[in-house]
Amino acid sequence: MTKSFVVVAALAFIVALSSAFTKISDPAWKNLKVLPQNTTEQQMDSVMHHFSSALNVGCEFCHVKTMNGSNEEWDMASDKRKHKLKAREMMLMTNEINNKYFPYGGKAEDLSTALTVTCYSCHNGHKEPLVKEPAKPESADGAKSN
Repeated sequence: MTKSFVVVAALAFIVALSSAFTKISDPAWKNLKVLPQNTTEQQMDSVMHHFSSALNVGCEFCHVKTMNGSNEEWDMASDKRKHKLKAREMMLMTNEINNKYFPYGGKAEDLSTALTVTCYSCHNGHKEPLVKEPAKPESADGAKSN
């Protein structure tokens, strides 16, 4: 009994020790065009959640579901949705703006949103960017001019 306990304890220790030193590899993303290939799962989740809240949309706005037998599965690599293609264009645009005007705020490859223009800067929680007509200037007497 004692011998089997020692063997089981030793095996458990070896498994625990080996898993502590095993690096979990980053996911192998398919069809990334703008985000770096070495984007971690945590970074990808952060970016996708930012898109979702900045435009007030769900995953289906850019991604498609397919049927695999009787199961529905996400096909994240698919380019069938026009919004995904537009999102790539917008990412390139915001990267260009940020690299040009906010070089101290983090580069695109850092996936940082500190001191940068983001999707929310224009979308404010709407699918389409909000474009407002500029306010009419006031005249000297405080009345709005036409």
